[in-house]
Amino acid sequence: FVDLNMGCPIELVCRKGGGAALQKRRKKVQEIVFHGLRRLNCPLTIKMRTGWDETPKLAHTMAGYIQHWANQHGPSSVPCVFVHGRSRTARYTKAANWSYINMVAKCQDESIPALPIVGNGDVFSWRDYAEKRELAPATCDCAMLARGALIKPWLPTELKEKRDWDISSSERLDILRDFCKFGLDHWGSDSRGVARTRRFLLEWLSFLHRYTPVGLLEVLPQRIQERPPPFI
Repeated sequence: FVDLNMGCPIELVCRKGGGAALQKRRKKVQEIVFHGLRRLNCPLTIKMRTGWDETPKLAHTMAGYIQHWANQHGPSSVPCVFVHGRSRTARYTKAANWSYINMVAKCQDESIPALPIVGNGDVFSWRDYAEKRELAPATCDCAMLARGALIKPWLPTELKEKRDWDISSSERLDILRDFCKFGLDHWGSDSRGVARTRRFLLEWLSFLHRYTPVGLLEVLPQRIQERPPPFI
């Protein structure tokens, strides 16, 4: 599938009119969606934030437009829309607004097929997931995982089995070892392949280091905005 990402908050992207800035450019989004649906031989999905600023919120309006555009191209032409419960200016601070995500799912035009809305934001444990599902029952019976899965790659297993996995350091090291092996297998073991594998490994480690082992936590679950406590 191809995903139209209107959720990226990075200044370099937004300054050029891409990422989260697209939500303020309805005609451009319409042009992208129309051309995408006509040209692509695979599904087109769309991701967005609640809006550019905390107010006004734009996602419910944009979802309504997308619903009508998709309907013109036939059922299931846009399989789903992902909504991150934060604005662009909030970036990754504050709590994700799942009540608003639920509103986006509910405020669609009932005279035409509804778009499946998938919520995103702050899912870092099976307890978080259960809490978000209660806040947004009108969304799809699932959630999009982002930073949570980068910090805890075993998060899908925790959600499926409804448990807090106290994964050992040796198991975490095995995951890193597998990542390096897959990178070298894919990009090659020459200097270029090693450099590219190293680049993505370091990017991933910038998230992975935020994990606190379950045995060190004073209270379960760890929240995604929390950082490991300092130890001396």
